[in-house]
Amino acid sequence: MNAVKAIVTDIEGTTSSIAFVRDVLFPYARAALPRFLQEKHGRSDVTHWIKAVAEENGLAAEDLDGVIEILLQWIDQDRKHTALKALQGMIWVDGYANATYRAPVYPDADAALRRWHAAGIPLYVYSSGSVPAQKLFFAYTDHGDLCPLFSGHYDTEIGGKREAGSYVRIAGSIGIAPENILFLSDIVEELDAARDAGWQTALIDRREDYPQARTGDVAHGHLR
Repeated sequence: MNAVKAIVTDIEGTTSSIAFVRDVLFPYARAALPRFLQEKHGRSDVTHWIKAVAEENGLAAEDLDGVIEILLQWIDQDRKHTALKALQGMIWVDGYANATYRAPVYPDADAALRRWHAAGIPLYVYSSGSVPAQKLFFAYTDHGDLCPLFSGHYDTEIGGKREAGSYVRIAGSIGIAPENILFLSDIVEELDAARDAGWQTALIDRREDYPQARTGDVAHGHLR
């Protein structure tokens, strides 16, 4: 096995519970989204994503009700759309800032991240959530502000998490050979893509998130 010179981690199901996003963040964003867009639609960063959603769905950019309806449908469908993720991240700012909730990080994940950082191993995040949402998440955890532990963040703007090309691009951005990068995720198909790009991989298999252990063929040969 090659030396690990950088570690890239997923969030949901890896450093933190899947349930937090599903049971806390998503419902908060869904409830707040209509009012947020109605009040903030003139803000440049919000306008950018409203236009993107409208164009993709053949709507006029001024059709705010239509855009809201589509975004709510995407939330209900758990769509991993970049525009939705970006807007959700903006909405979650208020929840974190008002201490409506704190992002839960597994104690062993907190300890491991701190240990790797102290050892001088650069740490990165690659998640379907937008980069701003990632930074918010780690800034307001139940273990304090973990943002200083990370050297960089990536989201789906660099590519889909089940596409090998995304990991090729991330490795190029980091500037470390693929074989020296370790990717941590709870999603086997994401690990498959990273391995296809030459990365080392490890499947995070927590009983809190996956009651049935994934072993043998189900794990696709990834370290556990």
